[in-house]
Amino acid sequence: ASAVGYKSAGTVEFIVDGSDGLKADGFFFMEMNTRLQVEHPVTETITGVDLVEWQLRVAAGEAMPLSQDQLTITGHSFEARLYAEDVPKGFLPATGTLTHLKFPDGVRADSGVRGGDTISPFYDPMIAKVIVHGPTRDVALAKLSAALRDTQVAGAVTNLGFLGALAAHKGFAAGDVDTGLIVRDIDALTAVAAITPAHWACAGIAALGLDTPKTDAGFSLWASLRQSVALAREGEEITLQVEVLGVDAQRWFVGDAVVKAIRIGGHWQLDGKSAPQVSVAKNRITVFDAYGIAFDIVDPLQRDASASGDGNVVEAPMPGSVKAVTAKAGQVVQAGDRLAVLEAMKMEHALLAARDGIIAEVLVGEGDQVEAGAALIRLGDAEA
Repeated sequence: ASAVGYKSAGTVEFIVDGSDGLKADGFFFMEMNTRLQVEHPVTETITGVDLVEWQLRVAAGEAMPLSQDQLTITGHSFEARLYAEDVPKGFLPATGTLTHLKFPDGVRADSGVRGGDTISPFYDPMIAKVIVHGPTRDVALAKLSAALRDTQVAGAVTNLGFLGALAAHKGFAAGDVDTGLIVRDIDALTAVAAITPAHWACAGIAALGLDTPKTDAGFSLWASLRQSVALAREGEEITLQVEVLGVDAQRWFVGDAVVKAIRIGGHWQLDGKSAPQVSVAKNRITVFDAYGIAFDIVDPLQRDASASGDGNVVEAPMPGSVKAVTAKAGQVVQAGDRLAVLEAMKMEHALLAARDGIIAEVLVGEGDQVEAGAALIRLGDAEA
């Protein structure tokens, strides 16, 4: 920086070789970006310096507030980048309206969005940065795990569960990290938490509006009042039954399981355990346990009886712009051939033929803006 007369904020990146192989110090220069980067809160929390303020002061012609030898490092810091992205689908960017967004007290959360805002395909899908600090690395990591568990986000697919699993990863906790960690352990890092009958019951309480106190529980003769509600989650649908035993007592029937719900001090307990908080947005209910569990209320009058697809249509995996279309009607293609390129959120995604066949129809052109799930190309059977 001195050699080139550089002024203002800049970020220098290195990669570290922990194998004691090529260089004694293990550090290799990668690049310098002439700006602050997204990780700057880590530097700020361990030094007590506001780098954004410094950048503005230097740009205004002021001198640097402190010299290098006046800076000290205290403790350890972690930053987790909360993104709207689908990790199991290869970290594909996602979109959606954030119907609920809340961060726990006691942590730093830098965000440019809030509940009600939309994550669009036109910008980076980062929702927030969650930053923690502690006197030791172990303490800081424990704070990060707790902060991620208590972060509440609904309305968009996110990497929150992945971040939580990574923070709990034994190798990561030990500092035994390399560039292959995620690829090696992707199954464990994307494992879905077990959904219990209590989770279904918690969503059912919100779906039927039984989570708010009422002066009466309804009228029935000779037996407890029964209601039902159908909920769906990731292709599984269950019709729940509830017996309303009183203003503060219910019995839920979830498949073969029975969940007892009792309200004590204005808060529900399910089978003796405190019920998680929930968010309700139209027909979507999010139970804030296991990094957020989403349920959909099934309307029996609006069931779609049609098939979801015959596998012959290439669909857009996310909203974006059609960058290129290489397929042409009548063209013979083989499995793996590139048919089109979709650009979304600063990345290009090649769409490939899932099987051998003939292009029956091209439904889009270059430059078209498409939504997630839009049909792009229809594939027919190859001629005998």
